[in-house]
Amino acid sequence: MTADRPFGSLPYRMALAGGWIDQPFVSRLNPAPPGSMVVVSLEPIMRFMDRSGMGTSTRKVAEVLWGDQLPPGRPADLVRTLYAAENRDKPNPSGSQDMIGMVYPGISRLDYDIAHEGGYFPVSIESTHDPITAAWVEQVVHLIPVGQRPPGYDPLEVRNLDPGWIARLGQSGKACYQAILDRDVRSLGASLNECMACWEAILPGTVRHSTLSVDLAGILSYYQSRYPGAMYSGCGGGYLYVVADEPVPGAFQVKVRLAPAGSQNA
Repeated sequence: MTADRPFGSLPYRMALAGGWIDQPFVSRLNPAPPGSMVVVSLEPIMRFMDRSGMGTSTRKVAEVLWGDQLPPGRPADLVRTLYAAENRDKPNPSGSQDMIGMVYPGISRLDYDIAHEGGYFPVSIESTHDPITAAWVEQVVHLIPVGQRPPGYDPLEVRNLDPGWIARLGQSGKACYQAILDRDVRSLGASLNECMACWEAILPGTVRHSTLSVDLAGILSYYQSRYPGAMYSGCGGGYLYVVADEPVPGAFQVKVRLAPAGSQNA
């Protein structure tokens, strides 16, 4: 870390609609594969809370592996190295979207199908590095700090893995990415709202749990009723993403990390 980079040089990542479709226990029940989710690589302009859905645990593993910056190499290869390091000896591995969102620059749609590598890695990745689109995302996605996941919290205690809802979850990611390409604030907000409805249906512990002292469902409902859309950065809270083309009181904005000129992204 340096004076001009007080938070280090390793990226963070922001996950938008479709999250959980990268987990094989979810994607295996998708009747309409592939299901998609959207990740955004972020410049480290601030330090995000741990246990908040911003990929901080993956970033810490990357720091042990590589120091303060991503090494040269194909993003796909770096993702697999980082995935192996983070999930070594874990009975319940984390999803690969954490690593992809950090390593791949720009805004990416990840397509998961259980028939491809057991659903652990996406069958395809589509990314945009368009600076106008990135600037639009920076303008319309507002983050409000809510709080870290509490000790003892487990979002998977109740699993209502209905294939219909899982299909909708995967479609919310597709809709989210298209809305970003179209720079359509209403459609982007709708995709985040749809994702949260799917989370509440299939994994209700993502917003309601005995360890949570914050009314996540109530906060979400308030913002969804006043702006085009809102969702949490991760299960159990973290940050609330609010989609709006106007200022949102108490919120801050992020900086999308774009690909350097001439870089390879496959």
